[in-house]
Amino acid sequence: MAKFRDSQGHSDTATAEMPDESNEVAGRSIGSIISETRNLGAEQVEKILKHQREKGIRFGEAAISLGYASIDDVMYALSQQFHYPYAAQSQRQANPELVTLNKPFGVQAESFRAIRSQIIMRLFNEGQQRRAIAVVSPDSGDGKTFFAANLAVTLAQLGGRTLLVDADLRGPRQHEVFGIPNSAGLSGILSGRAESKVIQQVAGVPSLFVLPVGIKPPNPLELVERPAFGLLIRELLSKFDHVVVDTPAAMYGSDCSVIAARCGAALVVARRGKSLVCSLNDLVANISETPAKISGVVFNEF
Repeated sequence: MAKFRDSQGHSDTATAEMPDESNEVAGRSIGSIISETRNLGAEQVEKILKHQREKGIRFGEAAISLGYASIDDVMYALSQQFHYPYAAQSQRQANPELVTLNKPFGVQAESFRAIRSQIIMRLFNEGQQRRAIAVVSPDSGDGKTFFAANLAVTLAQLGGRTLLVDADLRGPRQHEVFGIPNSAGLSGILSGRAESKVIQQVAGVPSLFVLPVGIKPPNPLELVERPAFGLLIRELLSKFDHVVVDTPAAMYGSDCSVIAARCGAALVVARRGKSLVCSLNDLVANISETPAKISGVVFNEF
């Protein structure tokens, strides 16, 4: 199998170091985080502190009351203290599909957390063989890429090292969702090329890494059918706590079934009001004939 390098130049994922800011962040007050986020000057901070003392309220409440901060700023500061990845307001327009990172306290994010809990109970019980989970869907536009990205974020928010692999060699999009370079990636590894900076850490989420596709190959099915792909998945499972794999829609061929078989588990995504029952049944039947365990079917309304 080809060697690959992560975003920090190491020869394998085992040596990919994550910055440990836990002690630094834990020792900072809510006030200092809000002040830094909003670029508050000393005079403004003093006004907030005075209002806080007079009203007997928290710094965040005082800052909101005086118009120096928003509720969102306070939630962001709290997320930093509790090591819960949460995108700042300035970062959200760049990655609007990442609802679990942009709005982690909303209804959509809560739904992803509920699905995460179900997946963990079904696939990661003690004593079970470790599996990667392939996110599959019948048709293009079902929201599979959106779902895989947000599922990976919620798994990373638990604190375990999480890798999102974009194995949609026909129409890759995870690099766009996360705003990362796509010059090198999975296609190069499976083609036997040694490429640097293949696995990239997601800014602001210390536990989350993405392996993009890289150059779109002319032979996507052949690449995932090669033994190298199965060997790569096993290697990644030994380096990461969770591995989520995005796949091409089943309408394009048998790629997703092959990938699911190599991963060992599959989660089926269908679009409510759009996916045909016959297409969904065909996909489930095809995956059921592989060694992959189907962990469930999700109806997406996004």
